[in-house]
Amino acid sequence: MSELDLTQLGREVRGFDRPETAVLERVPNPHPDALYLARFAVPEFTSLCPVTGQPDFAHLVIDYAPQDWLIESKSLKLYLGSYRNHGAFHEACTVAIAKKIVEIAAPLWLRIGGYWYPRGGIPIDVFYQTGSPPEGLWLPDPGVAPYRGRG
Repeated sequence: MSELDLTQLGREVRGFDRPETAVLERVPNPHPDALYLARFAVPEFTSLCPVTGQPDFAHLVIDYAPQDWLIESKSLKLYLGSYRNHGAFHEACTVAIAKKIVEIAAPLWLRIGGYWYPRGGIPIDVFYQTGSPPEGLWLPDPGVAPYRGRG
């Protein structure tokens, strides 16, 4: 996939009904020689409980150190929106998103924090990373407070 293969940026796209059909796209990194962190903060992520069908809500923080590719943000929004009617446990959603980004962009390093709002009185936070962060990479705090009515 190259920048010429973009199918969503600058075009009307209705979205996707499930993650398996969503298209996550990449663009060339203009600074592949620089070690830096790119962050996506997603404070209104939604999916469905696979058992009850009730909505689940999370604040996602996705940090990655790009190499040759960047994740194209419109396609990320559409990809994440495809989870809106997708039934899966918190852990499954969080890790699947990370693995999809790794598959498409092949970053030097990635971490994701899924800060899920309580259901049944218990918030579930899910954390995943591809390994140790590269030496010299600035890792800012994710900026999500421990649960106290998160807001």
